[in-house]
Amino acid sequence: MKVSLLSEDDRTWVKERTELLFGGEFVVSRDVVHDPHKLPGFIVTLGPERLGLATYHIVGDLCELVTIDSLSQFSGVGTMLLEQVEKTALELGCTKIWVITPNDNLDAHRFFQRRGFFLTNVRIGGMTKIRLLKPSIPRIGYYGIPVRDEFEFEKTLEPASE
Repeated sequence: MKVSLLSEDDRTWVKERTELLFGGEFVVSRDVVHDPHKLPGFIVTLGPERLGLATYHIVGDLCELVTIDSLSQFSGVGTMLLEQVEKTALELGCTKIWVITPNDNLDAHRFFQRRGFFLTNVRIGGMTKIRLLKPSIPRIGYYGIPVRDEFEFEKTLEPASE
């Protein structure tokens, strides 16, 4: 498996994945609309096959992980992507990385906490406001859980020790 920068050739695929996973070509976090296919990011490939992608947005010394998508769960794809985003964020002077996920995405909650992220904020009922911008968001999500709240996870970035 190889991690590389998203290329212009990958942008259409990113847009398709975003539409499939998030019910439209944009995502919303903290009331900000992001077009993942226009953001910097990384892709994991095995030969010609795309196995996953991550996009991010940097403001000041904070890096938001906007999307992360592994087509091969439990194979290291997500970890490879997250590590590359963290490394890049550090190189660009970021001190923290954060991500928002809805309350029903228990697999993501586990993924991020196992990689050093802490739950830092819960916006009760936050999905109601987002649905005004994006009505396609389902009301029932993973494991039959009602999709209502936004969970924000954060991790302090520190340079790797020699």
